[in-house]
Amino acid sequence: MATKVGSASSQHPNKGNLSLFTSTDHEILNQIYATHVHDDEKFDVESLFIIVENILKRATQIVDNVVLQGSQTTVEHLDEKMPKASFSPPLCTLKSISYEMQCKAPSEEVAYETTLSILNKLSNYSWDAKAVLTLAAFALNYGEFWLLAQNQSSDQLAKSVGTLRRVSILLKGPNLQKHRQALIELNSVIKATLEVIECIFELEKLSNYDTKDVPALSTGVDHIPVDVFWAIITVVASTTQLCCLTSDEGKKQELSLFSQKLNVIVSKLRRQITICKQQIEETEAYWRLVKLFRTPTEVMEVFKGLIFTKDKLQPLFDGSTRKPVSIEVLKRKNVLLFISGLDISDDDISILKPIHELISKEDQYKIVWIPIVEQWTEDLQKKFEMLRAKMPWYVVQYFSPIAGIRFIKEKWHFKGKPSVVVLSPQGRVESDNAIHMIRVWGVKAFPFTTAVEETLSSNKDWIGSIATGVNPNIESWIKEEKYIFFYGGKDNEWIQQFTKRATALANDPVIKEARISIEVLLVGKGSKGEDNHSLLGRFWTGIESMFISKTRRKTEADAVTLEIQKLLSYKNESGWAVLSKGSSVVLSGHGTTILKVLEEFDKWKELVREKGFELSFRDYHNQVLHTSHICCRIDIPNSSGKIPEIMKCPDCPRIMETYISFKCCHIDGAANSVH
Repeated sequence: MATKVGSASSQHPNKGNLSLFTSTDHEILNQIYATHVHDDEKFDVESLFIIVENILKRATQIVDNVVLQGSQTTVEHLDEKMPKASFSPPLCTLKSISYEMQCKAPSEEVAYETTLSILNKLSNYSWDAKAVLTLAAFALNYGEFWLLAQNQSSDQLAKSVGTLRRVSILLKGPNLQKHRQALIELNSVIKATLEVIECIFELEKLSNYDTKDVPALSTGVDHIPVDVFWAIITVVASTTQLCCLTSDEGKKQELSLFSQKLNVIVSKLRRQITICKQQIEETEAYWRLVKLFRTPTEVMEVFKGLIFTKDKLQPLFDGSTRKPVSIEVLKRKNVLLFISGLDISDDDISILKPIHELISKEDQYKIVWIPIVEQWTEDLQKKFEMLRAKMPWYVVQYFSPIAGIRFIKEKWHFKGKPSVVVLSPQGRVESDNAIHMIRVWGVKAFPFTTAVEETLSSNKDWIGSIATGVNPNIESWIKEEKYIFFYGGKDNEWIQQFTKRATALANDPVIKEARISIEVLLVGKGSKGEDNHSLLGRFWTGIESMFISKTRRKTEADAVTLEIQKLLSYKNESGWAVLSKGSSVVLSGHGTTILKVLEEFDKWKELVREKGFELSFRDYHNQVLHTSHICCRIDIPNSSGKIPEIMKCPDCPRIMETYISFKCCHIDGAANSVH
């Protein structure tokens, strides 16, 4: 169980200028690194530790009885582990370490120098072995001391040996009372040291796992050498204190700072071990789920593995009855897993309600909300309950990290934004994220499989699905096959100019004469002309969803994909416009180019009589486009799921460059606001 330490200087610190307890971990590592050669000394560390643990637990209990209760009653029963029968303790090494620690003057500097001396003796041992050997050398003396103390009144040999070991000096009534607090502190420090080494041992055992799967291991294991240093120097100081308590000199070794340091280390190690175990559970659950989804048999079993750790099954909450129900309700059903954090909007919930109404007519489909929360708090539970109250479907109520959180993130590309995973009754994944097709097509995409998505996304008449709800007149305009200008932008002056020019075009005698009907719609304006950022946000969310739906499976972009991509690139521009005939997009354009086409209508209006409005508009726009040089930029939220590795420019045959940008809108649900 070796731990590697990076290279460092071997110079000693100037103890006159720098206190041991104000030294940084890096400074300490610099000192102890030179003492570690390699781990070629092999022996049964675990068996030695079992013996040391047995000795110290009994010895400290004897001290508690003698000092705290004032009695020498028999030590109560303790469950003890047993070392291997073949174990042979390294007695000479233990005696050598013990010799280094005995009869030292009580001072921080002496303890430090003694610790370096012990580390040099143990240079060929692993770090955990160094700590266990030093603690074993101490246990040999401490255990013997209190064994003699316990038996001296009934055993003449124990009494005589105890006299040589100065046991009787400490146990004399006045001395025992005098040193009572010091003995309590010594006992406490020994217990803390034992706990530190237990933690180091446990962390070393976990180090068999790959740090890629358990990243917290790297931090914990890399810090073991420094933790071992503090364990050893505390054992050295404890040995000195025991010597002081059995002498007549009246000196004492101060242990309070060592005790405080060990308590901090124990807390840190316990926290690190907890995180490691959690990551190990996640890893094991991940591979169980990978195997389960390769050959699924039943959706309820898959759901269990996805949510619950081991046998901690919890009922679901039924949003329609407001009562708990068994997960048996999912058995042999098609299940839509609505996966999200707690920062979802009312829009995210409302788009699923028509689907819930549809599937409620039969009993073959179920929706289950799985809230993803890394660490639950009381406030988050209150927020969860508020959201749960808005949902008529099933809800997972499991206030611990779910078992399949890594699987959901890695295999289903969950990055915080809502997603819908569709599972068949056999637990087979029919769609790893149907949220995009639901946003675009709603119940028309039922039953939300990949096959349905591919069919719908190949349809050229896509703008109607996204624009529905933006204006109450759109459906009738689409049915009548009218031309529609959808437009918007960041620049109010551009919007005013476009509104003026587009309205003039729609009312031009040439257009009227050709019996061409053109409607003009500013996206983001309500039916009464008021600003409506919710409508605008919903429009762009729909465009993004359509784009992701089109690109996440296809490698080659078709004409529809390029048109959507082009429109998406105008999202943050001063102006943009889409011309459609009914639900079929004629073209989309940047504010600069498309406004110029309208401004120069007089130059191409005669062509309308010859070639028709649609072809004339497109041809003239292409001419304007060739004289302009506008960079194309597409922003795709990283939380959208799987993102294309490369992207072809919608305006030219080149591959677009990739940039990473960061953004904050200072509000929750920023994805639904205007960008």
